[in-house]
Amino acid sequence: MLCTNNHSQKHADQSHLSRIINYQTLAQYRLNKKLLVACIREAIPLVFSKKKLSAKMFNSREQGRITSSWKRIVAVGVEGFASGLPLMSVSTLLQGWLTANGIPIATIGLLGLIELPYTLKLFWAPLMDHWAIPWPDRRRGWIAILQLMIGIGLVSFTRFGATVSTNEILAIGFSAFVIAVLSASQDVVVDAYRTDLLPPLERGGGAASATLGYRGAMLFIGAGCFVIAGQFGWEAAFITAGTAMLVIVPITLVSPTLTAIKNPVPTLREAVVGPAREFITRTGRKRGLLILLLVMLYRWPDGLLGLMAVPFLIQSGFSAEMIGTVQGGWGIGASIAGTAVGGLFFSKLGLNRALWVYGVVGAFSNLAYWGLAQFGGGLKGLLVAVSVENFCSGMMVSAFLALLMSLCNPRFSAAQYALLSGVYALSRSLLSTPGGVIAGQVGWSTFFALTMAAAVPSLLLLCVLAPWKERLPRGAFDLNRDAT
Repeated sequence: MLCTNNHSQKHADQSHLSRIINYQTLAQYRLNKKLLVACIREAIPLVFSKKKLSAKMFNSREQGRITSSWKRIVAVGVEGFASGLPLMSVSTLLQGWLTANGIPIATIGLLGLIELPYTLKLFWAPLMDHWAIPWPDRRRGWIAILQLMIGIGLVSFTRFGATVSTNEILAIGFSAFVIAVLSASQDVVVDAYRTDLLPPLERGGGAASATLGYRGAMLFIGAGCFVIAGQFGWEAAFITAGTAMLVIVPITLVSPTLTAIKNPVPTLREAVVGPAREFITRTGRKRGLLILLLVMLYRWPDGLLGLMAVPFLIQSGFSAEMIGTVQGGWGIGASIAGTAVGGLFFSKLGLNRALWVYGVVGAFSNLAYWGLAQFGGGLKGLLVAVSVENFCSGMMVSAFLALLMSLCNPRFSAAQYALLSGVYALSRSLLSTPGGVIAGQVGWSTFFALTMAAAVPSLLLLCVLAPWKERLPRGAFDLNRDAT
């Protein structure tokens, strides 16, 4: 009996203990559930806040990339302005000053020799690759010093006074020649800076920006400084030009910095021989020759038309005043617009496709002059022809300059760009020379149709060198593949 009671009591105690444990387990479960819900409530906002933070970080990086891109584009535009200003000053502005002082036209014509350094700059371009000024970087150090010297040189023209005597012509000519040498040297380093600074997708926009800056300098000197000369005298005009150049110096010093190259050019011999050797090694002899042919021929239609446009317009009965107004004002505006549009669409197309599209558009734009020759049209026809041709030519310029930049190794970009642009300049002069003979033999309408056909060789070369589906021309410098 006692045993039975003890067993019952033990069973009751165990049941009571089990209930206590169950209650504790249930309470713990409820507590854990509350904690879990609380954690989830706390975690959800944290997750979304991290997503927002991540999105903000992404937007911040994207905004920084866009800002850096615009800084580069603006910088090369300012340097384009700096390239155009001294050339216009020692040619157009200087000619106006001497003519106003009664200097004989034959003497003024001799000042055309001042432009010789711009043709010969390729011979001293290797020096800019070898003797780099390290601060603020290998290109901007040279640019800033040259701009400072050019600005001082332009202001120094005021020492000759308001009037110029025949005895002072020699000193003026020498001063102008020195400025031209400095200006041509600046062009070498500015081209190299633009080439080294811009990534591939920004080269079209950078080329457009540089061209716009250059055109802006033409307007600044050709319009602004001549107005200042008329109002305040020629001394004020040269002071304005020189001051504008000096203002650009601090802008150059704060412009985007270049990435350092791994292997600077060690010797002068390497600076002279290296550019051609590297180009041939990278492209191969056969492809290198094809690339040079493409550089020579890509703008051949533009060169043929440009040489013969004014003779055609004069023979068509347009006055010199009308031609100057339309080509000098309306044409420059259309060219600026075309360059801007070409740079805008470049990043979407890529270099190869831009070369194709702009090359075809530029060739067909010569049909505007064919239509003017074939059907006439008076002033409206002239405006249409000049607008279409200049607009499309501006588009071609952005792609062509991007092509030249893509072919340069940062180690030798000063020399290689100068050589390539020199090849183009020489070919433009030689290949356009027969234009007058052809036009005289076949007539204007047929001549302008033939200028369009002149695009065929370059398009055939693009088939081999710049296929539509590839990103860069074959033989172009690739930072991931080629050594710097």
